Amino acid sequence: MKKRSLMLVLIAFIGIFAISCDGDDNDGETLAPLKGKWKLSMVGTVVDGSEQLTVAPENENGCEKDYMDLRVSNVVVFGDYTTPILSSECELATTEGTYVRSHNNLTTTIGGTAKTQDIVNLSLNELKLRDSAGNITVYTR
Repeated sequence: MKKRSLMLVLIAFIGIFAISCDGDDNDGETLAPLKGKWKLSMVGTVVDGSEQLTVAPENENGCEKDYMDLRVSNVVVFGDYTTPILSSECELATTEGTYVRSHNNLTTTIGGTAKTQDIVNLSLNELKLRDSAGNITVYTR
């Protein structure tokens, strides 16, 4: 009987300990993966405390959506589709750099110029970023 009581106390202690450790290490970070190819979806800004988003005008009609590809090696590739004058075919131009995630910030560096954005939302299907000027960029998978 003593062994059983001791075992129940031990199980209760482990349970309480596990509940009390709520993973504060992430401080608001999500467990959704950041790495991968994200297609540009919407852009906007904050006006009077409210987000004003529109369909990204950077995306050319008839072409695939522009994208940001965050690779495992911390390389970022931005893809920009355009339709040249006198052509009906979409052309892809890519720009490569590096990226670093620090808590809820994403810093991309292209050609020596760094840009840091807050990760406002990160789910399996959406990545919403906001820079210090309040400009918002929404990507989807």
